[in-house]
Amino acid sequence: MRKFFKRVLGYIIKKCSPFIKNDELYSRTQYQLEMEKKLNLDNPITFNEKLQWLKLYYRNPLYTRLVDKYDVKNYVKTIIGKEYIIPTIGVWDKFEDIDFDILPNQFVLKCTHDSGGIVICKDKERLNIKKAKVIINKSLKTNFFYRHREYPYKDVKPRIIAEKYMVDEFGVELKDYKFFCFNGQVKFLFVASERFIDTKFDFFDTDFNHLSFLQGHPNSTKGITKPKDFEKMKSIATRLSAGIPQVRIDLYNINGKIYFGEYTFTHFAGLVPFVPDCWDKIIGDWLDISDLKK
Repeated sequence: MRKFFKRVLGYIIKKCSPFIKNDELYSRTQYQLEMEKKLNLDNPITFNEKLQWLKLYYRNPLYTRLVDKYDVKNYVKTIIGKEYIIPTIGVWDKFEDIDFDILPNQFVLKCTHDSGGIVICKDKERLNIKKAKVIINKSLKTNFFYRHREYPYKDVKPRIIAEKYMVDEFGVELKDYKFFCFNGQVKFLFVASERFIDTKFDFFDTDFNHLSFLQGHPNSTKGITKPKDFEKMKSIATRLSAGIPQVRIDLYNINGKIYFGEYTFTHFAGLVPFVPDCWDKIIGDWLDISDLKK
């Protein structure tokens, strides 16, 4: 019953978000609801607390470009090369502008400004265009910033892009390799698998040793193998995160080829507990915000 009321209250808070102008008040309320403790912004210690501080008080105009799923590609090309970019098939301002006749049989539609506005087409003849339109238009009307006050998303131009549909060597959905970087140094990562079945998260250190904590989802029971070019993936994450106090660099490894996924500046919006809780403090120690507070 408690979890039910927590979900209901969380839903109400998100719905009311555009009418709550005070970002700090909103963040404190959401944090206390999700983490079940007060938010310490005067002297943040844990990783999740420091992410809240960064959301509210650290502004870097570049971040808006880096979370734009279309604009970021040109930025990443200049750092690691275009061979690491998933090909873009088209970009549009409105769903009605999409000419499905010229799209390939398989593709992915997504919105440039949010998380979740995605349509995966494996067979164009079976694509429910009306359903796809509902999904995409709902996302186009949503300012992702208001969900958790993650400022980089606030001014991203809402657009639609079509990308090449990618699968791994077994013909199944991709695994995400998400590298947590602090001032250009990779400290740990997690692998997201079974995304469309029952999502699993497995955390690893920089030598790909499994770490004994959870966050948000259980571990996979199938076992996660270390990619052959894991060191190259770490090198790419290091280059992409250079000069950034804290960021998560998401990469794919598809049939032995590495592709860029996205920049994430507020992992889980800083609102998902670690189990055991001590890891929130351990990871928080890696994020130094002292110079940013001056």
